[in-house]
Amino acid sequence: MTFGRISSLFLATLAATTLVACDKLNESKRTRFDGVPFVVSAKVVDKKVTRAVFDVTVKEAARSYTGARLAAAHEGTRYCIENYGTSVITWQNDPYDEGADLVIAGGNAVFRGTCSS
Repeated sequence: MTFGRISSLFLATLAATTLVACDKLNESKRTRFDGVPFVVSAKVVDKKVTRAVFDVTVKEAARSYTGARLAAAHEGTRYCIENYGTSVITWQNDPYDEGADLVIAGGNAVFRGTCSS
């Protein structure tokens, strides 16, 4: 192996290790729901129509379905406050309703809501 190949391999290994360490650090800073640090995102469904209708995706929901519901409610509230100044949400599949079936897609829980005034 040449010096260039060895140094490239070393740098690639160092970069991968750094990414893993950063991910662990980020996980420790995430808010925990039912003891689990979920990755959660809220995105507008169709911004051409309205930004009020949004989906919340909670990754790896099976780690705690209760936690996934709480994480979705939290993220939906954050989304509506940031975009509309309100925490009032009309949910299609309410994360607070433990009797409602979860919508699971690829292992992720998906919730749809509309910011209301």
